[in-house]
Amino acid sequence: MPNPYNAPEISVGELAKTRQDRPGEWLIVDVRESFEISLASLEGDDVVQVPLSELSQRGLAAWPADHGDKTRPLAILCHHGIRSAQVTLWLMQQGWEHVRSVAGGIDQYAQEIDPNVGAYE
Repeated sequence: MPNPYNAPEISVGELAKTRQDRPGEWLIVDVRESFEISLASLEGDDVVQVPLSELSQRGLAAWPADHGDKTRPLAILCHHGIRSAQVTLWLMQQGWEHVRSVAGGIDQYAQEIDPNVGAYE
């Protein structure tokens, strides 16, 4: 299902292939809350958590200072791709140049790529 915001997307297949072929090229920003991360998550040095609740409250002050390069490709991840679409558009408005919402979110990633990432019950 396409996101209702028409945010640019990257498929879970494209993301997994990029992670394998060019590790670290994309920064995966997981915007889910901590309790969600405990249910299902991607591992790796290329994954950071920036909860949407923090972005909503603090804006760019919630963004990790060491990930401020607005030219680095970002893949924004949530449960199904709705929150990530919102954050994708917001980051584009803030000047990030190459941002994509992960289509289908962690749920789609678990279904198509790696069931070991976990799932919501």
